[in-house]
Amino acid sequence: MNANGNTMPINIGLVEDQQLFREGMKAILSTDPDFKIIFESVDGHSVVGKLKECKVLPDVLLVDFSLPPFEGKEFNGTNVTTAVRSTFPEIKILILSVHNSEHFIAQVIEQGAHGYLVKDSDPQEVFDAIHSVHKKGSYINEMALRAIQNNMYKSRPAANPDQSGLSKREIEILAMICQQLTAEEIAEKLFISVKTVNGHRANLLQKTGSKNTAGLVIHALKNNLVRLS
Repeated sequence: MNANGNTMPINIGLVEDQQLFREGMKAILSTDPDFKIIFESVDGHSVVGKLKECKVLPDVLLVDFSLPPFEGKEFNGTNVTTAVRSTFPEIKILILSVHNSEHFIAQVIEQGAHGYLVKDSDPQEVFDAIHSVHKKGSYINEMALRAIQNNMYKSRPAANPDQSGLSKREIEILAMICQQLTAEEIAEKLFISVKTVNGHRANLLQKTGSKNTAGLVIHALKNNLVRLS
């Protein structure tokens, strides 16, 4: 059993074409007993094929946004996200990039990534992000969330929750999802079952057209349905 009380390590995959950064990330992750690196790729286009050959799939895939093109066509982190999600929807995807604009981050999440990390993040944030996408299904750091919220708030009027198509309970649960709470934590706060929380979450995904929990957060902020305190 490791320091976090987990009996099984989180299996990690790395998709990164720059060897220096890839080796550095492996060195950082190796310092935490919670993580086990079981998959690597230096390009994006071959990821799905390689995953199909794996006996054990990664729980979390760290994917560089800027990857080499394939046959003259772009094949970046967003393309990898789309390809992996269609074949292995259970794998959580954490995009790594040097870009940190709120528009870029929101766009990456809306394309289906479960989380986003700037490449100069400190090791502890990397650890936190991996644990968050694995356990909660999303990770966007607080600074990025507030930047997205402030940018959207300036460009759009406050939404009327009654016109959002969401129930009062769904808005309440959406707000808690934006606070990065797990289904178990939400259930405890609202005195309902985890199954009920997951049912509301499924309805939220369907009603908003979001691809995952991280997408729900972006939808809530872009439409001013939730204000971070």
